[in-house]
Amino acid sequence: MSELLQPAINAVQNASIAFCRFITANDTGATGAHQQGFYMPKCAAPLFFEKPGKKGENIDKFVQIKWQDDFTTDSRMIYYGRGTRNEYRITRFGRDFPFLSDENIGNLLIVAQQSPEYYSAFVLSADDDIEDFLSRFNLSIADTNQLIDIHGTKKPSEVFADLIASFVATCSDFPDTRIMSAFAREAYDKAHGISDQEPIVNPDTILQQWISAEYDLFKAIERKVHSDICTKPFSDLDEFIATANSILNTRKSRAGKALEHHLSKIFTANQVRFEEQVITEGHKRPDFVFPNGACYHCFEFPTDKLTVMGAKTTCKDRWRQVATEADRAEFKYLFTTQPGLTSHQLKEMESLHVGVIVPKSNIGFFPAEFREKISSLAGFIGMVKERQGNIPTKFATLLV
Repeated sequence: MSELLQPAINAVQNASIAFCRFITANDTGATGAHQQGFYMPKCAAPLFFEKPGKKGENIDKFVQIKWQDDFTTDSRMIYYGRGTRNEYRITRFGRDFPFLSDENIGNLLIVAQQSPEYYSAFVLSADDDIEDFLSRFNLSIADTNQLIDIHGTKKPSEVFADLIASFVATCSDFPDTRIMSAFAREAYDKAHGISDQEPIVNPDTILQQWISAEYDLFKAIERKVHSDICTKPFSDLDEFIATANSILNTRKSRAGKALEHHLSKIFTANQVRFEEQVITEGHKRPDFVFPNGACYHCFEFPTDKLTVMGAKTTCKDRWRQVATEADRAEFKYLFTTQPGLTSHQLKEMESLHVGVIVPKSNIGFFPAEFREKISSLAGFIGMVKERQGNIPTKFATLLV
């Protein structure tokens, strides 16, 4: 899947009206025709105007179209009704517009109205992208060249809810955390059309989406497992408090495990060598050691090729654990989903050689003077891959 497929799907799902068709030789001028812009069939009239054009008159409007989620054209939507003409076209794309060349014949054109004067448009060229887009909206190739039935297909959130309901129906207790995490990922990816490339292309975004998806799954299982507790009376206040604390502790511990499981999946997808819960010194167990425990415990292995990372959903107090979990690594890293820390905390982390990693969208929540020192997950993965790219060959047996 290319980076265009998911934005194209999202644009159509969020649109008031959407249309798709294959680009033809007539569009590009390859047939010798001198027509201008993209021809649209009469069934696409609602994409243009509130009322269909009338024979004998031309009507038009000027709109902005954002192409490929990248650049915008000031274009014209027009109905030609005078003389012998009776057709709709989208015209005026400016110089160097890339999608009216012969190379685009056979590509899928998608146009989605976000407001009467603003449209999103995509041109998909890869076979997999075209097939996946059509499948998402239950279209065959014969069903193109017409408006897309946006409301006739389930929204991703509805598909995801159905998948969760089916899974929860099989649960009498909480599944193993790895099973829950894996199902949450699979269900979310299936519902939203996410490809295996997403953890590589957008690790920061997909991590947050998986975490949110798993929390929705957890809450659904929690409601079922604890339904009896919520309907029967408690013998006294102590019993009520003990039960509530037990439920809250389960929530917190599972949130931490979910974060580790999803990070592990992303590291694996990016072909990063790592090992979880390595015993370093004493009973210390950092969440992730890169490349692995064998390298960590081989004192000939260069320390500048070792990376140690802790993962904590929140870290205002517990971050200090990370600073002491691996003596061989002078500089440790802490991944957290917590949106923001104080300047005082960040200065203390810096003094103890702890680097902060957060989802890219969270960096803006941190004090401005520290933002350049905070890494995104994608940035961290890039750093680790660079370190692992030139490990001396004599240590190859440790990497098996």
